[in-house]
Amino acid sequence: MEKYLIVGLGNPGNEYADTRHNTGFMVLDAFAKASNIVFEDCRYGFVGTTSIKGRKIILLKPTTFMNLSGNAVRYWMNKENIRQENLLVIVDDLSLPLGTLRLKGNGSNGGHNGLGHIQQLIGQQYARLKVGIGNDFPRGMQVEWVLGKYSEEDMQVLSPRIETACDIIKSFVLSGINITMNLYNGNKKPTDKTKAQ
Repeated sequence: MEKYLIVGLGNPGNEYADTRHNTGFMVLDAFAKASNIVFEDCRYGFVGTTSIKGRKIILLKPTTFMNLSGNAVRYWMNKENIRQENLLVIVDDLSLPLGTLRLKGNGSNGGHNGLGHIQQLIGQQYARLKVGIGNDFPRGMQVEWVLGKYSEEDMQVLSPRIETACDIIKSFVLSGINITMNLYNGNKKPTDKTKAQ
């Protein structure tokens, strides 16, 4: 059975729940809820499994804290013998407007510490789904912004995009990176917020 590792990046602990930096966790939680997947506390992370059309999907929310995410990714890739092209990492991105989704087959870490550590350990040839969190913060306040919690207004924009991110995960597993990029990149559904501008 072909195996896929889907990793949502974030920080463990209640104090980090629903923060912008935990958007990867939020996507995996939504995917798990829709598929009745239960996460178990395992080595280096919370892990849940399911299968779609004969393909096994392993969901991983690392508990290493963001800056050491690569330890969890490498461990579970080795443990489950998962090929690098079957890895998808879901991550928050400051450079994209809130709710924008961008799937890439490889690339630099873009200054993201979680992606940076994964890149140190396995290289940069792996798929990543970037979820825009915006950058509407004063100079020098980046840490406070990424560790800040989403507002209700933010979640009205983000929630439908998280649902789309779940669809992207399924498409990545069933159709591969290239077809999924063609289907979803640049396909930003207008939100009430953008319509009003």
